[in-house]
Amino acid sequence: MATVLLVRHGRTTANSSGVLAGWTEGVGLDETGREQVATLAGRLRDVPVARIVSSPLQRCQETAAVLAQGRDGVTVESADQLGECRYGGWTGRPIKELAQDPLWKVVQRQPSAATFPPDETYAHESLTQMSSRAVEVVRRIDRDVEEAHGSSAVWVAVSHGDVIKALLADALGMHLDSFQRIVVAPASLSVVRYTPHRSFVLRSNDNGASVTDLVPAPEEAASSDATPGGETGTSAGDPGAPAGDPGGRTGSTRGAD
Repeated sequence: MATVLLVRHGRTTANSSGVLAGWTEGVGLDETGREQVATLAGRLRDVPVARIVSSPLQRCQETAAVLAQGRDGVTVESADQLGECRYGGWTGRPIKELAQDPLWKVVQRQPSAATFPPDETYAHESLTQMSSRAVEVVRRIDRDVEEAHGSSAVWVAVSHGDVIKALLADALGMHLDSFQRIVVAPASLSVVRYTPHRSFVLRSNDNGASVTDLVPAPEEAASSDATPGGETGTSAGDPGAPAGDPGGRTGSTRGAD
């Protein structure tokens, strides 16, 4: 029962200018994004991290590199499955323009039915395919981390807005068609613990809450059981720990890159 910290990359110029970056190369953090990530790294400084796995895209690699600083023996690994949704013909286009496309309504109202248009330059996929490959790799790495480092281990997955929303929807037992209810802002922290019986979402879209509850408790304190009536503490064995304030922009692709 390791714990995964789902980190969205910091803000980019594509975010601030309302462009869907997708798999466009050369999209890195802007000044605000670098400040956001530095703040998050400071908050996580005392949380022991066994592994850091990142999307291969530049903005996530830059985010992960900051999180890895000062952690002896921890290097940034890459996993294509954590990469942004492959938006195909939507890649690099303004959000305002995409909002006029009939597919936009499908993305908003029935994401599981949305497949992005093919393109000569950029690969395309459906949101269902994106969700499946992200869930598969995160659950697999989580098992590997627990086998190697024990059930109190913590690891980091650095990814993108839509990808993290899909991971949270899966952990919450939600259908993908409801994942637009979830907000994941740049440089936000979401936390999931997978157990043999269920997943616990310890926090979502956190941009400022204390992280002391993420310091692992002894293995015997971890449990698959939820406490009736809700939790009263905030220890690492506490699946009902409070989440941070929600923030950021809503919608699948508004800032989802």
